[in-house]
Amino acid sequence: MTDPSLASFLDVDADHPFPIQNLPYGVFTPPETTVPRAGVAIGDHVLDLAVLNDDGLFDAPELRNTRPFAQPTLNDFMALDASAWAAVRERLQTLLRTDTPELRDDAALRERVLHPRADVTLQLPVDIGDYTDFYSSKQHATNVGTMFRGAENALKDNWVHLPVGYHGRASSVILSGRDVRRPCGQTRPNDDEPPVFGPTQLLDFELETGFFVGDGNELGTPITIDEADDHIFGMVLVNDWSARDIQGWEYDPLGPFLGKSFATTISPWVVPMAALEPFRTEGPTRDPEPLNYLRAEGDAAYDVTLEVDLQTPSMSSPHTVCRSNTKHLYWTMRQQLAHHTTNGCNARPGDLMASGTISGPTEASYGSMLELSWRGEKPVPLPGDETRSFLEDGDRVILRGYAEGNGYRIGFGTAEGKILPAACT
Repeated sequence: MTDPSLASFLDVDADHPFPIQNLPYGVFTPPETTVPRAGVAIGDHVLDLAVLNDDGLFDAPELRNTRPFAQPTLNDFMALDASAWAAVRERLQTLLRTDTPELRDDAALRERVLHPRADVTLQLPVDIGDYTDFYSSKQHATNVGTMFRGAENALKDNWVHLPVGYHGRASSVILSGRDVRRPCGQTRPNDDEPPVFGPTQLLDFELETGFFVGDGNELGTPITIDEADDHIFGMVLVNDWSARDIQGWEYDPLGPFLGKSFATTISPWVVPMAALEPFRTEGPTRDPEPLNYLRAEGDAAYDVTLEVDLQTPSMSSPHTVCRSNTKHLYWTMRQQLAHHTTNGCNARPGDLMASGTISGPTEASYGSMLELSWRGEKPVPLPGDETRSFLEDGDRVILRGYAEGNGYRIGFGTAEGKILPAACT
């Protein structure tokens, strides 16, 4: 439920990213222990789900028997079905409402389950078994294709028929706030000379979102597009850092590899799809009409505002270089999941599937430095007479996302990281 009239007994400002209408899930460690557990963000607090469950405040027997919140990841909870997720969300909103005395008037219980967010340590929320990165923004694909193949050959023939994607590296998915070391690799800066080894010179961010699979599917049994929504647990922000020169030399004929696998940053809070339900929207027109297995009734895009801030070492505060929106995505999350499993591939709880760079129709909405600087030909102006074509050491990149409701905001927090110098051997 995402009722705009709902209010919490906790004081939460109207523009706060984590109101009672949101309740994103994460994993945290309280200051008094080293044992991580699941929680939800509510205002400036984190609500301890493990303690609530152990105290019998949830009715569902599968929660009491398996203790999914007393785990270092959300995977066990995500593996339950959509009805269990809905029941937990409804119970949490009831407990946090202004007119519910159960938690509001029990000072001892509040002391045990409500932690100031500034006092806890956030953890990577999910044990990510597999990571797939799609290429679902038509504007981004067109921009990149135009740069490298010309406007007449910008999109490959298959692009408008299926969600293009590649298998990423789950081991290098990291939590927001962790520094990213500039990768080293093989590049070929001069077509007339042999390749060289060294630090990437074309380090980039990619503005993306991603979703986590909840309840998965058996090997050999696809998830149909009509079933897909029940298998999508929630969304995060994703920065799929990219070394463009390493990628450009290695990608033919098999695609991205070392130019992408060195780091992928995600935000710590997983926003449940129920919180985003009021923000469904139609999305772009698809031409030609997709094949039957990719068709579904109803709106499947989401109106989520996205921003990228860049802060260089000489700047006192971040500067916004990009504003985009998830509604620009040509291929939706349920199309991505249906296509991914249509051959019988089994998706498992905790699998991460990212959107690919999300670029809009204007230059200010391009979701990467590659596009913003148009392959380095038009450096991006910054405060203090600085410019950037690609990222330099010491630069900090911050991704933000939010959906604006009637008197409330559904926020994602941030996905951020600072670039450290390379350590080539």
